[in-house]
Amino acid sequence: MRQYLLLFVMLSFFVCELRAQDGSNGKTVNPIITSVPFLRIIPDARSGAMGDVGIALSPSAMSMHHNASLLAFADKRMSFGLSYVPWLSSLNLNDTYLAYLSGYTKLDEIQSIGVSLRYFDYGSIDYTNFAGISQGSGDPNEFEIAGAYARRLSDNFSVAATLKFIYSNIASGQQSNGEDVSVATAGAADLSFTYKRDLSLGNTDSELTTGLSMTNLGSKISYVPSRENFLPANIGLGVGWKLNMNEYNSFTFLVDVNKYMVPTPCFGENCPDNTEDVGTIASYFNSFGDGVESGEEFRELYYSFGAEYWYNEQFALRAGYFSEHETKGARKFTTVGLGINYSTFNLNLSYLIPTTNRNPLDNTFRFTLIWNMEDY
Repeated sequence: MRQYLLLFVMLSFFVCELRAQDGSNGKTVNPIITSVPFLRIIPDARSGAMGDVGIALSPSAMSMHHNASLLAFADKRMSFGLSYVPWLSSLNLNDTYLAYLSGYTKLDEIQSIGVSLRYFDYGSIDYTNFAGISQGSGDPNEFEIAGAYARRLSDNFSVAATLKFIYSNIASGQQSNGEDVSVATAGAADLSFTYKRDLSLGNTDSELTTGLSMTNLGSKISYVPSRENFLPANIGLGVGWKLNMNEYNSFTFLVDVNKYMVPTPCFGENCPDNTEDVGTIASYFNSFGDGVESGEEFRELYYSFGAEYWYNEQFALRAGYFSEHETKGARKFTTVGLGINYSTFNLNLSYLIPTTNRNPLDNTFRFTLIWNMEDY
């Protein structure tokens, strides 16, 4: 089974995407596949319990993944978080996982800095060629190191910039189409913005948060000399509305809308350009208008919906839903989870319930432990 896992990853990097007709609606199945997809895996169990929302979620040590500008509004002087995400655990691959360590510290009332380390381990894999002949074994892995600076420009508005170094070793020492596969590295950046405003609805106090996040903007990445691949550049808009019902009870409702800023794959004589030759900056702008079919750009949007209930800021119940168009990956799943605050520690758990198709996180628990320092 490990060989199939690695084959899927390799196909994401080295092989053009297959196009087929979806018999249900006549639309072309044409998902966007990028290099280093581990950068888009949601590490935070709190977000994972709410359909993967997070762009407008209240700030925590895990905000580095979704929207680093949230850190400028953090109310703790310092916080650290550790997440563990089993990968393909339903297939009994117990040593394949994502680990995520992140944290931040406030420099003053308006400035924060954050750091994170993301590590994905594929476990031990026996390599074979397409004829099934052994090509040795290895322990493929990938990691990302990131640092962020967030600053409030007013009482309600903040910005942040994040710089990243990406390392990917999925098959170094092997060959692809006669070329040696090497370790791949790349640099990337995130830009994010947050607007928060208090609202009063009669006797109910509420808080509206809007976030915009552009992530993984950077150079192409290459495993073989003849081919460069796009990073999973993404733009997301999130809205969160927290209602403080009384001293003990609060509800938060969240929606995220995301889109990859990566060229839509195109094959055949009607393609305007060779997408592999498009520069990274041009690819971001082109991604909003390069759909092959009418309305394809709208089908590339994917949606997250989440809700969270807190009792006395000590116990939380969460639920969410994720939806992606059938022609762009067809990921659809429901999530549930809970959170517990005890002293300076916060424990979050999430569980993914598959709705359609298979998901690497089917029936899997995600865990996040956060350690908060004193209030600022």
